[in-house]
Amino acid sequence: MEMNASYTSFVAVGDSFTEGMSDLLPDGSYRGWADLLAARLAAREPGFRYANLAVRGKLIGQIAAEQAPAAAAMGADVVTLVGGLNDALRPKVDMGRVRAHLESAVELLAPSCGQLVLMRSPGRNGPVMERFRPRMEELFVIIEELAARHGALVVDLYGSPALGDPRMWDVDRLHLTSEGHRRVAEAVWQALGLPPEEDWHTALPAAAPAGWSVRRSQDLSFARQHLLPWVGRRLTGRSSGDGRPAKRPELLPYEHSPLS
Repeated sequence: MEMNASYTSFVAVGDSFTEGMSDLLPDGSYRGWADLLAARLAAREPGFRYANLAVRGKLIGQIAAEQAPAAAAMGADVVTLVGGLNDALRPKVDMGRVRAHLESAVELLAPSCGQLVLMRSPGRNGPVMERFRPRMEELFVIIEELAARHGALVVDLYGSPALGDPRMWDVDRLHLTSEGHRRVAEAVWQALGLPPEEDWHTALPAAAPAGWSVRRSQDLSFARQHLLPWVGRRLTGRSSGDGRPAKRPELLPYEHSPLS
């Protein structure tokens, strides 16, 4: 990409990762990498416009049907599409259907915007994630193939050991911390050909591992507060995003929030 490229508008499409969980602001809302990126782009371009159509819990079929057409109609300079991981993390998934929905979304978005950006999502290191790695990597092969076919950029977050560090992840073990979101914003910034401000791959300082009792306490808390409710939603066909509107549904001039 051209260094110091100019972008006047940005639309983010996806699920909780793009909505910004768990980068919590003082007012109880979520910020996240897309908001951080929009703020930085707006600082370079007067009149910059931003929309974020992401909704937590959405599957790629929902993203393709509900968000992609709206994003395509906006004709933005940059569109980011991150989806499919919620499908891959379900007990049963048809990766052929995931591919078809991703392909549908990419075919709609790529010609409608200046630059489409896809991602290999980050994965937390740990035993639970190991079960899903084959599916995740199958998803990423699909993403690479679609990007090559349609001229999209791919930001490889999965390939960064720093983002796999458990300290980059919230207590729910599914969403990045504020530091993780900040690094993702920098990664996308650099992929768009803008001058680097830091090396987002830099590892966190070494720390002594937690003791056995601390780890067991953390595991029990995680299971009670996050894992069991997640399993319950899967068994009953519910989603954390049911009835929830898009974060920022219109492509409007970006205004810096004092909370961000």
